[in-house]
Amino acid sequence: MLQVCLNGARDRGECRTLPVTADELAAEAKRAVAAGAEDIHLHPKDADGHDSLAPGPVAEAVTAVRAVVPKEVQIGVTTGAWAVPGPQQRAELIRSWSVLPDHASVNWHEEGAETVAAVLMARGIGVEAGIYSGTEAARRFLASPLSARVLRVLAEVTDTDPRTAEATAAHLLKELGDDLTAPVLLHGEEGGAWPVLRAAARLGLDSRIGLEDVLVLPDGSTPADNAALVRAARSLLRRGQASESR
Repeated sequence: MLQVCLNGARDRGECRTLPVTADELAAEAKRAVAAGAEDIHLHPKDADGHDSLAPGPVAEAVTAVRAVVPKEVQIGVTTGAWAVPGPQQRAELIRSWSVLPDHASVNWHEEGAETVAAVLMARGIGVEAGIYSGTEAARRFLASPLSARVLRVLAEVTDTDPRTAEATAAHLLKELGDDLTAPVLLHGEEGGAWPVLRAAARLGLDSRIGLEDVLVLPDGSTPADNAALVRAARSLLRRGQASESR
């Protein structure tokens, strides 16, 4: 499965074509799915362009994207602590959502991850367990009673050095072990995004790509939009699958 991560915590200062409004997210999602994305992760934003967990921005973003993509394409949002630091406040905001995404990411190295995940599960929202490399997230997640109930594990390689990101990915997967009941989505960021996506292809794991993770194509050029990144990822995934079948 290839997920597209449409915008992340970035702003227009980093990427002038970054989708911010609900209508922009919908247009980007539609093009990305047409290019081959099978799942969507997005960050709803407030009027100032900041990540928001408030019910209004969440409802607007999810509703707009749902209206333009096929029913089988699931839509997820962030619950990152950078948007709302307090886990209890994040939990209360999730309880107030009037329009529910299909899934939401919970970063397991953040304070109160289990609290946030439990509220999502209680509302019938799938949990993507974000496990960052270089943190205690893998250990905490494996010890959590919720670990067997998540939708998937997002194994996020925070090593942005293209020379070492694959080795960091291998270490992270080793930390997670072989007994996970949920599928693993392996992805990197910035300079590590494309090397880690190639590793995911070789390992037969789900992955993701989008303007949240990387602002350049494999050849270093600037993509026009998320769809351009998805097309490049699809090409790399096909090559990885072909080499595995030989």
